[in-house]
Amino acid sequence: MKLAYAPGLIALAWTTPVVAQQSQGNLQSSTTSQPAAQQPAVPVPANTTTAAQAGLPQDPATAPDGAPGNQISDGGGADIVVTGLRESLQRNLDVKREAIGVVDVISAEDIGKFPDSNVAASLQRLPGVSIQRSGSRGEPTGITVRGFGGDFNTTLYDGRRISTATGGRQIDFSTVGVDFIGQLSVLKTPDMSLAASSIGATVNIQFPNPFDHPGFRLAATASGSLQDRADRVVPTAGLLISSTNDAETFGVLASAIYTRRDTDTNRVYVSGWPGGRYAPCQTTASCTTEQLADKSLVGWFPQQYGAEQQRVEDERFDGRVSFQFHPNDDLMITLDNNFSRQKVTQNNYAFGVWFNQSDLRNVTVDENGTFVDFTQAGSPTDFTSALNKEILQTNQTGLNVKYDASENLTFEADGAYAKSWRNPGDVIGSLNADIGYGGLLGSNSRFTVPGKSSDSFPSLSNYGPAGDSTRWADTSLIGSHVTVNQTQRNTDELWQFRGVATWKQEDLSVRLGGQYYQDKFNFRNESTFVNNFWQAYAGYGAPSGRATGIAPLPSSLYRGSISLNDFIPGFKGSLPPSVFLFSPVDYQNYLSGLGNPQAQNIPGFNYPEVSGFTGRFTQALDAGSVRDITEKTWALFLTTSFQTEIAGMPFFFSAGIRNENTHITANGNGTVPISILTSVADPTLLTVVLSQPQALTSKSNYNYLLPSIDLRLEITPELLVRFDASRTLTRPTLNLLYPQLNVGTGQRVNALTAAGGNPALLPYLADNFDVAAEWYYQRNSYLSVNAFLKNVSNFIVGGVTRQTINGVIDPTTNAPASFAVSQQVNGPDATVRGIEVAWQHVFGDSGFGFQANATLVDTNKPYDDQDISQSGFAVTGLANSANFVGFYDKNGFQIRAALNWRDKYLLQFGQNQNTGSFGAEPTFINESFQIDLSSSYDINRNFSVFGEVLNLNNNRQSSHGRFENQLLDVFDYGRRYTLGVRYRF
Repeated sequence: MKLAYAPGLIALAWTTPVVAQQSQGNLQSSTTSQPAAQQPAVPVPANTTTAAQAGLPQDPATAPDGAPGNQISDGGGADIVVTGLRESLQRNLDVKREAIGVVDVISAEDIGKFPDSNVAASLQRLPGVSIQRSGSRGEPTGITVRGFGGDFNTTLYDGRRISTATGGRQIDFSTVGVDFIGQLSVLKTPDMSLAASSIGATVNIQFPNPFDHPGFRLAATASGSLQDRADRVVPTAGLLISSTNDAETFGVLASAIYTRRDTDTNRVYVSGWPGGRYAPCQTTASCTTEQLADKSLVGWFPQQYGAEQQRVEDERFDGRVSFQFHPNDDLMITLDNNFSRQKVTQNNYAFGVWFNQSDLRNVTVDENGTFVDFTQAGSPTDFTSALNKEILQTNQTGLNVKYDASENLTFEADGAYAKSWRNPGDVIGSLNADIGYGGLLGSNSRFTVPGKSSDSFPSLSNYGPAGDSTRWADTSLIGSHVTVNQTQRNTDELWQFRGVATWKQEDLSVRLGGQYYQDKFNFRNESTFVNNFWQAYAGYGAPSGRATGIAPLPSSLYRGSISLNDFIPGFKGSLPPSVFLFSPVDYQNYLSGLGNPQAQNIPGFNYPEVSGFTGRFTQALDAGSVRDITEKTWALFLTTSFQTEIAGMPFFFSAGIRNENTHITANGNGTVPISILTSVADPTLLTVVLSQPQALTSKSNYNYLLPSIDLRLEITPELLVRFDASRTLTRPTLNLLYPQLNVGTGQRVNALTAAGGNPALLPYLADNFDVAAEWYYQRNSYLSVNAFLKNVSNFIVGGVTRQTINGVIDPTTNAPASFAVSQQVNGPDATVRGIEVAWQHVFGDSGFGFQANATLVDTNKPYDDQDISQSGFAVTGLANSANFVGFYDKNGFQIRAALNWRDKYLLQFGQNQNTGSFGAEPTFINESFQIDLSSSYDINRNFSVFGEVLNLNNNRQSSHGRFENQLLDVFDYGRRYTLGVRYRF
C-alpha cells in the first residue's frame, strides 16, 4: 500500500498547473530527509532529530573509542583508534551513504578545527562545487553548484535562512567565521519538509550547541597571516567555551572569533567594451562631420583603461551564544544568537584614461570587430585615490523546541528573526579624489591589444601632458578634477517560522508541516552626484587651459608613488611609469579649507554649474534609489519515506510535495529627466536634472506546487544506486523588484544610462533529475558517478535597450537623448546537464590518502558571441571543474595539498560600463588553477600547531568581454601564509 499511493501523489503534483499572477519571492532549501545512522560518531542533522537524539553527543571527541565511526582493524584483531582528518572523512561518507537524497558533507576534524580557513574554500573540494573569488582580496566569496551560482544556492544557518543586506539571495562566504563550525552539508536534491527554493543546492551550516559536547569544553585558536605584497602580519583569534550541568539538563555555549586579512592587489582594468557602430573614416587619421554620420561598421571599443593598486584590510568579528534546556528525554529547547560584522577598508591608487567612440582615429579591428589599435587626440589623464569602506553586519536570534509526544510522534517548532545592515551609521562607502590634466594638455594616446586576456593586458603609449611621457607625473601640471562620495545603505529584515509533526513507526516516516517567511528589504543610495558637488572643483585648472579647477595642488598632498613596472608579472603589455600615493581625505580637506564659495570668491570653483556648495562634500539622498520590497511566503508540505526490500535488496523511498504561495509589495520613488546640462569644467561630463520624486507601489503574487521523489537501492552492502526527481524554484533577488526607472544624475557624454526594476518577475522553475551509483569498497574509500539533468524555465535575463526618456534633449547632439536602459525580464528556457565523478581512497593504515572529483557540464543554450541582438541569452556559471586533495594524516602529523581547477565560464551579462548598442555585454572569467597547502602537528592531546599557504602557485584572476582579447580585469593578489596554534580541553 505504501508503494501504491505515493507515485500517484507525485504524478498529480507534476501535472497540476502552476498558478502565477506576477512577480517573485523568497528562497531557502533543505537538508537530508533521513538522519544518518544513530551512533555517536556520526553527526545527526539537527532538523531531523527527535528531542532525545538532540541530547546525544554529536562530536567524535566525545564518542567512545569503540564507536563504529572511530576505529579500524589492523588485520590482527586489534582496533586502532582513528581521529583527525581520516575520521572526519569517514563521518562525511557515513552521512552521504545514509542520506535519501544527493548530499555531500564536510565536518570538523575536532572541536574548533575545520579543514579550511574559509567556508567556500572547503566547499570547492566537493564534486560539482566551484567558487567565485573577490578579485581585490583573492578570498572565496561565493559558490557555483552544477553550473548554478550565487542566488541559485541557498545558505542556511542550522536550517534557517539568513538575511543579507547586499540585495541578493546569496551570502558572502567571507563573512562567515569558519573556526567553530561543526558541519557543512550541501544538498543537491531538496527536502520538501525544509524548502524547495534552490535550483543549484542548499548549503546548511551547522553550528555547535552545548549538548553536542556534554560537560565542559574549551577550544582556542590564534594565528598570524602574511600576504606577499602587504608586508605585515595580521592576527586571527578565537575562543569557544561550552558547559552542561552535572544533571545534563542545561547547557550554555559561547564563542567569539576575530579575523583579520590584509591584501595588496595589483589590478589592470578596462571598464567595459561597449558594442556599437562606427564610421569607416575612423580607420584613418581624420573625419569630417558628414563622414562621421556614416556609422556602418560594427565594433567594440574600450570605455576606460587604467591600473590600480588596492590595499585591503578585511576585519571580521563572529560571535555565537547558545542555550539549551533538556529537562527530560522528551523535550529539548534551544535558544541561540549568531552575530557577524565584517568591515572591509580599501585604499585604491590608480590612473585612468577615458575613451569616446566617436573620437577614435587610426582604428584597427581584428576579425571579431575588437578595436585592437587606435589613437585618441586630447585624451585626459586622471590619477585617483579612493577610500572605500563596506560594513556588512548581521544578527540572527532563533528559538527551537523539539517535543516527543510519544515513541512515534515528534513535534518541532522553530522561529527566528534576523536583520542585516550594509554600511550602518555614518560611514561613507566611497570617498574619492580625482586629479590630473586634460584640455590643452590632453595627449594623442595610443591603445593597443597585444594578445589574449589570460596572459596579456592592453598597452598605452603616447601618454603624458600633451604627449610628453617624461612629464607623466609632473605635479606642477596636475590639477583638481571630480570628487565623488557615495554610500549604499541597505537593510534586510527576515522573520521565519517552521512547524512540523513527524510520525515514525518501524520503517515508515511521515512529516507534515508549514513555514512562513517575511523578508523586508530597504535600499537607499547617497552621493555627491545628486547635489552635483562632485564637480565643485572639476576642470584641472590653468595648466590645462581651464578656468575651473585648482592647479597646482600643494606638494604636501603627495606621499610618493607606486611603480607600474612589471606590475602583473607574467603578463604581456605596457603601462605608464607610476601612480600617485595620496589621501582622498587630505585632498577633500584641502579643498574644503579653501572656504565657502558662497561667502567669498574662490578662483577655480565651478560657479557656472555648482550651486549650494558651502565647502563640504556632503552626500545627498538619491530619491530614485529608494526602494522598499516586502516578500511574504506561506508554504505547506507533506513528505513520506519508508524502507522495504526488492528481491532481497534494501530499498529506500521518499516522496514529498510542497505548496508555496508568495506575495510581493514593492514601493519606490519615480523620477524622470527633465533636462541635461553640459560641463564647462569637463566636456566629457553631463549633469541630468531630474523631476521631483513620486511614490510608486506595485503588488504581485504567485503560487507553485513542488513535488519530489528520492529512491535508493542497495544492490550489495557496498554498492548502491539512486534516482531523484524534483521540481524546484529560485526567486529573483529582492533588489530587482523595485517599480521605478532610475536615472543617474552624473553621467558621461555618449554613455547615458538608466536602470529599471520589474516587480512582475517570476521565479526560475526547474525540473531536476539525478541518477547515481556509489561504491563504498572499503573503509574511508568510495567511488561515485552521478548524472544530472535540469530543465529550467523563466530564466531572468538582463536586457539593455536604447530608449529616449521624457523627450529630454542631449545637448551634445541636439537630438532626443538616447539612454542605455537595463532591465530584467523573464526569458527563455534552457537545459543544463552534466556528470560528477568522485573518488576518495585511503591507503590502509599508512596515513596516506586522496580525494579527487571532476564535474563536466553542458547546456543547450551556450553563449553565441556572434549574436549582436539585444535579446541574446545564455546560461551563466557553467564550467568544467576538477579538484584533487592529497593528504597524510597519522601520529598527530597532517599535511594536505589541495589543487583546484575551473575552466573558463560566463559569469554574467553586464560590464562595469554597459552602454553599448547590442544589449548587455558578457563578462567571462578565464580558466584558473590554484594550489593550497596546509599542515598541522599535535604537540600533545591539547595543543597543536598549524600552517597554511594559500595560492602557492600564485594564480591570477582575469576576465574578458565578448571575445578573449577584450580584457576586463586582471587581479594579482599573491600568496598568503598563515602560522598558528590551537588548544582544546
